[in-house]
Amino acid sequence: MSNQHDALTELARCAARIRRYAVRMGEVQGQGYVGQALGYADVLAVAYGHAMTFRPEDPEWEGRDRFLLSHGHYAIAHYAAMIEAGIIPESELETYGSDDSRLPMSGMASYTPGMEISGGSLGQGLPIAVGIALGLRHQRNSAFVYNSMSDGELDEGSTWEAAMSAAHHGLGNLICMVDINNQQADGASSKVMGFEPLADKWAAFGWHVQRVDGNHLPAVLRAFDTARTLAEPKPRVILCDTLMGKGVPFLEAREKNHFIRVDPPEWQQALEVLDANRP
Repeated sequence: MSNQHDALTELARCAARIRRYAVRMGEVQGQGYVGQALGYADVLAVAYGHAMTFRPEDPEWEGRDRFLLSHGHYAIAHYAAMIEAGIIPESELETYGSDDSRLPMSGMASYTPGMEISGGSLGQGLPIAVGIALGLRHQRNSAFVYNSMSDGELDEGSTWEAAMSAAHHGLGNLICMVDINNQQADGASSKVMGFEPLADKWAAFGWHVQRVDGNHLPAVLRAFDTARTLAEPKPRVILCDTLMGKGVPFLEAREKNHFIRVDPPEWQQALEVLDANRP
């Protein structure tokens, strides 16, 4: 029990640092998809701080688990997680979104170590993940493929074609995480295109389904462990209900925070709030 408590404490600290890195990058440009990073930090902390196998010094190591950022606009969150994991130096966050930076505002594999695909055209990540998972299986490579996607991507037909394909091929090495924050550029995701009952839909497509509070670390940790150890030869999806802006109350309270712009002093206020509540 003590070991589990220690692990959760360290993951909470990891998530707190991810949130802080993301806010610092947002401050560099004065804007960005910071709300998503704050909301998704707990999921990324468990992925990079507990579940995934990788070598920080060798992002292209063949034995690594692959993390596909389908929702490329979450790059600020992914960079923060990779800084925490030691894949990207912390000093580079000051270059975020700048000319010649390795950290562009949307994820691009040609620029950034540890970035497996150039995401952002929503609905692309899961089809690519299916192909990679099939390839790894043919190579007898035991690595997992993690596909991270947004609830906005549930609108895309390619997502559901890939879901059906993954189940058909019995891809037990594929784990998909869906960030359900109910926001996208055109408004509330559930109003743009209703997606409930979501767990039933994924199950009907042949997936092992878990739905958790994505901001509750013990639940997220259990979900990842279950997904990795499941004996059934079927793909696994973790539906993560998260709160945009989590950890910074004045951002949590915003009606729309898909893309955040705040007054310059508010960046420092956000950091102060995160520091005051640091685990």
